[in-house]
Amino acid sequence: MPHPLMFGDDDPGLRELRDIALGFPGAFEKISWGRPVFCVPKMFAMYGGSVKTPTKGRYLQYPHSVLVKVDESDRRALEQDARFFFPAYLGPFGWLGLDLDAAPVDWAEVTELLDASFRMTAAKKLIRQLDEA
Repeated sequence: MPHPLMFGDDDPGLRELRDIALGFPGAFEKISWGRPVFCVPKMFAMYGGSVKTPTKGRYLQYPHSVLVKVDESDRRALEQDARFFFPAYLGPFGWLGLDLDAAPVDWAEVTELLDASFRMTAAKKLIRQLDEA
């Protein structure tokens, strides 16, 4: 049974996120777990996420958020920012979520986060293409 869609194309920030993410060399979008996922071919960003709660089987949803892979050297600083959260399932693998509803969105910051995540997941050839552009 496929996962139900957990977004709408008019969701806040999704259009802007698509514009940024699909601008990276070789990037494409697919739907996984009911959410837009941006890949190269490994996933480097996802729109929407959730956090496990103390109640088993319950999740706090962050429907308008972006999940990115972060470098360990940046993690501590980002975790101090209340806009960021530790996403269910992906958090233990180096991912953080940025809640786009928590404050006015700085799209330059989102671009930097996506760039860093892209560089951690993309093939060297695609990183070279990015640097040459």
